[in-house]
Formats: sequence, structure tokens, C-alpha cells
Amino acid sequence: MQTAVSRLFDDVSTNAKLQNAVSAVVDWRIKSALDDLWVVCGYTELILLEIVSMFSLTEHACVSWMSELAKIDPRLSVYFTAVAFLHVASRIAKQCFDDELVDVLATLVGQFIGKLSPSSVLSLCHAAKLMKIVAKLANNSRSTMQLIEIELSKAYLYRALRCKDSDSDSVYCLANVYLAVLYYTTGQYQKAIDHCLALMRSHDHSQCSSHYVQGELMPKIDDDIDSALGLSVFYQYVRTAALNQQQQTEHVSVFSTELFAHHLHIRCQSVVKCRQFTQMSSADEVQRYMKYVLDRKQLFIADVLILK
Repeated sequence: MQTAVSRLFDDVSTNAKLQNAVSAVVDWRIKSALDDLWVVCGYTELILLEIVSMFSLTEHACVSWMSELAKIDPRLSVYFTAVAFLHVASRIAKQCFDDELVDVLATLVGQFIGKLSPSSVLSLCHAAKLMKIVAKLANNSRSTMQLIEIELSKAYLYRALRCKDSDSDSVYCLANVYLAVLYYTTGQYQKAIDHCLALMRSHDHSQCSSHYVQGELMPKIDDDIDSALGLSVFYQYVRTAALNQQQQTEHVSVFSTELFAHHLHIRCQSVVKCRQFTQMSSADEVQRYMKYVLDRKQLFIADVLILK
């Protein structure tokens, strides 16, 4: 067809012949555009498969590929992401889930980290961003992407626990309680219990007072916690609007780290129904929890409500 169209330009002695030749070119380009795009996409897919399999992916490489491919066709960016996911899965099967793969996977789900020096607080912040995304979707049946985000949150929390810096002691309790929350969410109750116990057995909580369990980061756990958070927000509204009492809002939808760990520990024990956790030991556990509450010098409204 291309040859037939080009022959029309052999004789353009009149305006009508020139117009017919130009119209034929336009029609030909319209009809061949889809074929050209198919060829480009086909070659691009083959090249992507080869490049991703031959070279190690980095966060910056993923960002560049997804950005540039989206300019050609958004579907190519989606295709690259799918190939990259398979590549990461293959590498995880062959080696451990190291920090490099964690950062690459975080980039693929839209959380670009960048090359920053790892620290306990920074790793905790990365986990909090991912947990906040998961918490916005309150449904119990989680998609594959949500499960990936949960596992990434766990990975960053473990990285926070591994870091040894000036903030590692203050992050220790909060990282453990968030890990317990995530394991409870995925039904791994014994893991959740282990992290609660790691916090509860810690003798030094002096540096944990600056960190709180934030309600907005909590995925769906149970109705009691949701009710406590909802009532705490309502309590703040009443104090501010009805009683005209100003109060800082930052400590409304939060729990004390140690108290929440005690509550979640009891919750986990009741779910798994351990043989050792008899009715008597359950009552003892609750009594220890209440004593711990009474010994606290400061309580948040959510702490009181969840105990109630």
C-alpha cells in the first residue's frame, strides 16, 4: 500500500491530484498507526524482559522506566511494573528478602524511598506511610497489593529494629507494637504475641513516651478499637465545640504504646485459645493490665475507652 500511495506523487500537476495524494497519505497513516504502535509495544516488551532479567533493578531505575514508558503508552508502564514484580519474586525465591529488594518493591507500589542513610526513625516513617495506605481500606478481604504493602511495612519495621543509632531505643517499643498489629491483621497470632511480649518484657520504657500508637495507621482489628477511636474523636469535638475548651488534637486518636501492647496481647491470647491460657490465667492477665493502667501517670482518652 505504501508503494501505491507514493506513486500518486509521480504526477501532482494539478491541485486535485496533489490533494488526492495527500489524502491518500493521511488515510494510510491513520490505518497503519495502530500497527506501528503494536510493533513498538512488541519490541519494547521484549526489550524490557531482557533488560530486567539481565540487570539488577534499583529504585531510581524503576522510577525512570515507569516515567519514560508512561510517556509512550501508560500500558507499557503497567507492563514494566508487572515484569519487575515477577523479577523481584524470582530473586526473593533465590535469595533472602534484603533491604535492596525491599526498597525496589516499595518503589513499584508507589513509595519511592531514595538513597538515604538508613535510620530507625526513617525506617519507622516508611512503615507508617505504607500502613496508612492499608488502613484507608477497611475491608477484611485484602488484595494482593495490600498484602504486599503489609509485608513491606513489616520489613521496614524490622529494619528499624536492626538499626543501632541514637533513636533506636525510643523506636523499639513502637516498632514492636506495630509489628504485632500487622501480624494480628494477617492472622499470625503467635507472631503478634511474640512482639507484644518483647515490648512488655522490656524494662526501660522511659524513651517511649515520645511515641504513640496512631489510630490513623491502624488497619481493621476489631470493633472495640474502632469504637474507642470514634468516641475519642467525639470527645474532642464535645470539649472544643460544646464546652468551648481548646485542646490539642494530636493526642486524641492515639494509644499509649505499652498499654496497647497489653490489650493486643490479651486479644491475641483469646483468639488462639492456647491450652496454657485458661480462664484463670486470662483473668490474671486482665488484672495485670488494669494494674499497669492504674500505675500510669498519664493516660490518653483512647486508653481509657479501650480498657472500658
